[in-house]
Amino acid sequence: MIKRIGILVLGIALAAAPGAFAKGKQDEAPKAKLKIAALLPGPINDGGWNTAMYNSLKHQEEVFGAEIAYTENTPESDYEEIFRSYAENGFKVIFGHGFQFGKAALKVAPDFTDTVFIINSTNLSQAPNVGSFLVNDFQSGFAQGVIAAITTKTGVVGYIGGIEIPPIVAQGKGFVAGAKYINPKIDARLIMIGTFTDVARAKEVASSLIQDKADVLVGDANEAGLGVVEAAKAAGVYTLGCSSDLYEAVPSMKDCVITSVVESIGGGHEAIIRDVLSGKFTPKNYLIGFENAGAVSLASFRDKRGLYTDEQFAKIQKVIDGLKDGSLDIGK
Repeated sequence: MIKRIGILVLGIALAAAPGAFAKGKQDEAPKAKLKIAALLPGPINDGGWNTAMYNSLKHQEEVFGAEIAYTENTPESDYEEIFRSYAENGFKVIFGHGFQFGKAALKVAPDFTDTVFIINSTNLSQAPNVGSFLVNDFQSGFAQGVIAAITTKTGVVGYIGGIEIPPIVAQGKGFVAGAKYINPKIDARLIMIGTFTDVARAKEVASSLIQDKADVLVGDANEAGLGVVEAAKAAGVYTLGCSSDLYEAVPSMKDCVITSVVESIGGGHEAIIRDVLSGKFTPKNYLIGFENAGAVSLASFRDKRGLYTDEQFAKIQKVIDGLKDGSLDIGK
């Protein structure tokens, strides 16, 4: 069962099961249900970063039979309060879904040593109960840049990032590097719009790029990224999804979606939770990429496979295979 927790998190009362006796001995009390929560910077239906975290929670619910909860659109001023409220209410693992949640987690964690705090998109850690989970964002962007460069007819492609934080910047730089790996002369543009929520602003910037002949765009800006997709659809150009399968997450926009770099963070989170449950958790950074089977992958090209010759498609596959087996050195 999902408990969708608002900005003011309500206390959750745990009812004690009545005692039962057999052969003069009291049965062991039933195990408490595993409780997992997450603080998200945006809405779960953004088709990207926040959708990926929601999907991870659903994955943990299915795998562990966990009780899950989340707070979406979490204001920075409430980070500490909400972390504390979840911990006080017995949540064993709490995720902060983004670099920005790190400082608050480090402050709250010492007061709740029985709770494990995991911060996504950073490499911080703090003994005994704070770890982090990081997707190789540069690598993900590199794959997107490769596909964009092979797809474009105009020689102009663009990456529109949200707020200028390390994971967004890293993926944008990877995008440019991947595009230039295919065509050193390509016009690969990297623009930060300074927001994760302003859909209109993202659409305006995307439309401006399209006017400058960009015909393949990536919007890596959480909810605001939907504006990039809207602009691409309206202009009849293409876009690539980030984090989640954009084709499935926003079906109304599927005509312009080529594929997505899908970050299946649920599997990575599952591994961390298994360490927690077995007592093997250590406060460290967990890094995933294409080399971790099933963790980062390309979604199906579906009806867009016809955009490519067999030679072009083989070139894309060769790059992905090189990322998977480590034979392709892309730098950072």
